[in-house]
Amino acid sequence: MNLLNASGLGLISLGAPSAPADPARRSAEELRELATRAGRDLEGSSAEEIAKWATDTFGARFCVTSSMADAVVAHVFSRVSPGVDVVFLDTGLHFPETLKVRDTVARTMNVNVRSIRPRMTVGQQDGEYGPRLFARSPDECCFMRKVEPLERALADYDAWATGLRRDESPTRANTPVVAFDAKKGKVKVNPIAAWTQADVDRYVSRWNVPVNELFKKGYGSIGCWPCTRRTKAGEDPRAGRWAMFEKTECGLHV
Repeated sequence: MNLLNASGLGLISLGAPSAPADPARRSAEELRELATRAGRDLEGSSAEEIAKWATDTFGARFCVTSSMADAVVAHVFSRVSPGVDVVFLDTGLHFPETLKVRDTVARTMNVNVRSIRPRMTVGQQDGEYGPRLFARSPDECCFMRKVEPLERALADYDAWATGLRRDESPTRANTPVVAFDAKKGKVKVNPIAAWTQADVDRYVSRWNVPVNELFKKGYGSIGCWPCTRRTKAGEDPRAGRWAMFEKTECGLHV
């Protein structure tokens, strides 16, 4: 396995090196217009059609992001655009099962997995902010270990894909298939936004896609181990995330 550390910035590539970034940049207004039009025109399209639009439109200035709860979106793009960059935020607090999915994707799929690390290790963060910051200030912990690393990772891209689905929670019920993220100034592509869990299960079964083993152990949604618990019967799938706080998102999708 090829491990490339990009100048100490916490960018680790698992697999083949990325293609050089396309130097042509679009303005924020151009990206907004693209996203608005695509969000309207691609509604009702298949995940593969949405993926093809994204990679055809943005080329090397596009990536897929994945939490490695499963590899469905990464697999869709591997079929449509072999060698596409797949960004994974390696917080240093993931379950071993999550890292196993990442490594399986890097080993078996035609994608370039980029494992993005925070600027500080967990030990360094504990030394500067005190131990168990996640238990005292989860928003601050999420920012340092997820939000800032993603912003850094997306610097060379104009657009990225996520695995957000409308059926995951009330806060995601209106997720468009393509949107403009004004905060990041980039186009956000959600190719499986309209899928249900049954759709995901069918795709996983058809293509034998890697899935996090924790789902079989009672977890409905999987994040960092300190802030994730098993869900109870009848609970929302994301009820096990930050269960002791009035918090439903890590900050990546707001």
